[in-house]
Amino acid sequence: MGCGGMRRAASRGESLSDDNHLLTRLHLELAYFAGRAWQSREVGGAGVILRFERVIPRRGGLFQPLRHNEITPRFLDRTVRALKRWKYDFVTMDEVCRRAVILAERRRFVALTFDGGYRDVARAAYPILRHHGVPFTIYVPTAFPDGVGEAWWLALEKIIAKEYRVSLVIDRAERHFSVHSLAEKKEAFRFLSSWLRQLQPQDLSAAIHDLCKRYSVDLAALTREAMIDWDDLTRLADDPLVTIGSSTVNYAALSSLKNPAALREMTMGKAVAEAAFHRDVRHFAYPFGDRDAFGRAHVVMARDTGFSSAVSTIAGIVDTAGRTNLYALPRIAWDGRINSLRAMRVLLSGATFAPMRPTRKSEI
Repeated sequence: MGCGGMRRAASRGESLSDDNHLLTRLHLELAYFAGRAWQSREVGGAGVILRFERVIPRRGGLFQPLRHNEITPRFLDRTVRALKRWKYDFVTMDEVCRRAVILAERRRFVALTFDGGYRDVARAAYPILRHHGVPFTIYVPTAFPDGVGEAWWLALEKIIAKEYRVSLVIDRAERHFSVHSLAEKKEAFRFLSSWLRQLQPQDLSAAIHDLCKRYSVDLAALTREAMIDWDDLTRLADDPLVTIGSSTVNYAALSSLKNPAALREMTMGKAVAEAAFHRDVRHFAYPFGDRDAFGRAHVVMARDTGFSSAVSTIAGIVDTAGRTNLYALPRIAWDGRINSLRAMRVLLSGATFAPMRPTRKSEI
């Protein structure tokens, strides 16, 4: 898979397979040495929004299906230093919205964002970004700091990692998955995580609780250990470098909900965060954020709920002069398995992305 393949996978919200991410890095490195990282004057738009999730040290073990969502503290520090060398302006999401509707400025911007509401954003990422004086946004699903959220993807990873056979009820029938080999574990995780994400919230909760009970995984403790709490969020919110954004209450894919429930998730997530911090919460992230996770109706909801912006995980750059929809902003979701700053520079240049077409009013 080359640059185009990476772009197509990212636009669908897919992670690159282990077989492909090394090849992708090679293609991006070749593009760097071919000079494509310096084409941003022609195709680079106003700037880019970078998406991260976790900032943690390397984990042991071969089975790490969520590895693409993890970077190390050292890589984050290297990234910030590199972006400074490359003369990017570090901006807030408010400034992203401003620059997206004006003519291009002399320097392109980069905005750093973190999804999922993980504790390590406060414990590992924040000290690095504060040291460098760099603003960032964390999008919070409020059920997690409330202590009632369920990080089902972490539980699924833990179950498959330690078992050789996994059984559960799918469509009222008992299904069995052999997960003895690494390949079988990866395939089972891909299938089951995709299936779970499409369920209605109550059905998803029932399914993951059934799995956790069968295989002795404490979902509540696992979630509590990984996710941020209100104390950490309050400390972050006190720093003007930090923007607190919303990502619903329960972090369910909006496409799995009926429209009234999706709107309720968006409005309640915003209201809870505003009550906690006594300020407007103006920016939103679609949970999971790929093309299967939200649709046009949710873009309208984000605007009507009163947000100033809504970010997706669809890959791309932010264009100038109002050509990018502020309620479907693209981001570059960095694959943590690719630790190449040269590859990052190619992607940030915009050279691997098709030019953005103007947004029609009918699309919002």
